[in-house]
Amino acid sequence: MAEKPNIIYIFSDQHRGDTLGSVGHPAVITPNLDKLASEGVNFTRCCTNSPLCMPARASMMTGKYVNEHGVWTNFLEANPCGPSHVRNIRDAGYHTALIGKTHLWVHGERGERRQNSRHTKDKIGILEDWGFVDTHELTGPIATIVNDSPYTDYLKEKGLLRTHRKYMINYFTQWSRGQAKPWEEPPCPLPAEDHLDSYTGRKAVEWIQNYNSKKPFYLQILFPGPHDPFDSPAKYRALYNPEDMPVGILEWPQKPIPSNSRMVLKWSGLKGMTPAQNQLLKTFYYAKITLIDEYIGKIMKSLEEKGLLDNTWIIYNSDHGEMLGDHMMSHKIVFYEGALRIPCIFRPPGGIKGWKCNILTDHLDIAASLIDIAGAKTLNKSDGRTLIPQIEEGPNGHDVQRGKDAIFSEVHGFSMVRTKRYKLAVKSNNRRPSELYDLKEDPNELTNLVKEPSYNSVLQELLENYLNNLLERRVIHNG
Repeated sequence: MAEKPNIIYIFSDQHRGDTLGSVGHPAVITPNLDKLASEGVNFTRCCTNSPLCMPARASMMTGKYVNEHGVWTNFLEANPCGPSHVRNIRDAGYHTALIGKTHLWVHGERGERRQNSRHTKDKIGILEDWGFVDTHELTGPIATIVNDSPYTDYLKEKGLLRTHRKYMINYFTQWSRGQAKPWEEPPCPLPAEDHLDSYTGRKAVEWIQNYNSKKPFYLQILFPGPHDPFDSPAKYRALYNPEDMPVGILEWPQKPIPSNSRMVLKWSGLKGMTPAQNQLLKTFYYAKITLIDEYIGKIMKSLEEKGLLDNTWIIYNSDHGEMLGDHMMSHKIVFYEGALRIPCIFRPPGGIKGWKCNILTDHLDIAASLIDIAGAKTLNKSDGRTLIPQIEEGPNGHDVQRGKDAIFSEVHGFSMVRTKRYKLAVKSNNRRPSELYDLKEDPNELTNLVKEPSYNSVLQELLENYLNNLLERRVIHNG
């Protein structure tokens, strides 16, 4: 056994925080994630620092807020030579590795011509700058249209690449026109074992089986799903009965509607969606989660077979959530709870009797916790707070339910603060309020109180006590 514990960080894409059996979801099938939670600590109020892939991942890597690292959209890149928790962990003596979708550089998701296609192998230098030594990088499902990777190489060898790309092109074309109806998405046309998430999970298992170094390892397993399209294989869809699915929050957002929400409403094209259609699309999304869950079970089994479970931390998390029809929206880029809340499970080596922690926490805290586990150098001037002392203190500890007073999330020029009760979003450049919700009185976020005079003092307090301090740190991205 290595003196330091191994670390496996399983990081999925677009997994809602409420979509786990272990937090009480009535329909989703996640036995392996539930087992992970039963042997660890489930942080039930973890929120993303951005409801969008690249900004969230930049915060997870750097321990910085979006307005500090400057990645406001999916078309900007963080500085790979800047702060990196992975590099610090590598320098603490770990073998650092990744399998899956990092999205630390701009993917060809806007439909570039095939001659402009890039291969992930051409980006290895970027990942090395971030601190990864061992890489098997993939892209998300839509980016496979124009970006090659070991996964597209694999499909090409099996004669399946054309079939896969035809499916993705059809979806992307409909989505870009605002015509995609997620309850109409056909199942993955490939054998289930050739699905992108199946490939990712299988490669992770192989990596663990083949690892023989005496160095402790830090392995990121970055599943590209359950990100849209909800191309779950038919056999996983068959596990679900649409009539058993909970119906979402189908009310249209009330005015005033900020520009980021108007944009998502237009993209989503869900106006007029019926409850039955909402239930059906959920089965497709949940089925992708169940596929990933199955491979998490296989990853756990491979660790057990190698005798590593007693010396390995396992963390499960996601970059952001998925609206899943709530407020007639799909995707993300908004601050509603469906896009903001994410799963967060820490299983210590050997496992413990699982318990829930309800503190507000975020990606910055996760980066700080990973550094703490590794005994690595802390990230300079990061607001991340390690969760490890609370985990070690146990459910009855004095301070285990004391976390941050507030967390921040930012995207597309908007900044948001969320406390236990309130949520305020403003335009980042002029601090003009755009959304205010009282989560105690209005947990479904149906009434935007931003122009309600009786809440003006609450608005000013949130702005003065939290957002002004955050936005004073703002940097101008030079990318």
